[in-house]
Amino acid sequence: MNEEMKPYDVTIVWTGGKSGEARVEGMPKIRTGKPPDKELVYHTPEHLLVAAAGTCLMNSFVEFTKKMRIQFESFEVEATGFLEKVGRSFEITRLNMVTTVEIPSADLRNRFERALELGAKYCYVANSLKGKTIYDHHIMVKEDQAE
Repeated sequence: MNEEMKPYDVTIVWTGGKSGEARVEGMPKIRTGKPPDKELVYHTPEHLLVAAAGTCLMNSFVEFTKKMRIQFESFEVEATGFLEKVGRSFEITRLNMVTTVEIPSADLRNRFERALELGAKYCYVANSLKGKTIYDHHIMVKEDQAE
């Protein structure tokens, strides 16, 4: 195996109907699936895919802020995936990720803009999707709450 390649093992166990559990050794189980009445009770594959992309963006951003030695007050990603019928199948054709980062000083704005750009560029989950990913970054300064 290539030294750069890392496997990520997940076991999905059917629990009835269209529901199951995602299991990763040493971690809590995640209930997944769609109940027959369409009421969302568990995380759907669509939600998990969008969450994976949002988490990847967050982790990449945090890594770049560490390398740049800058600290932020808070960070949030609101991610929306759009499922569309393409031919006979369905695909997530677009992913919108809106980030909001609160920073301690306006003097750091350019550095945080760069960290957000790099976080998006190196978000390997979003980069692995066929659909387009659209980023909308918002930087709020803690001292005055202005963008």
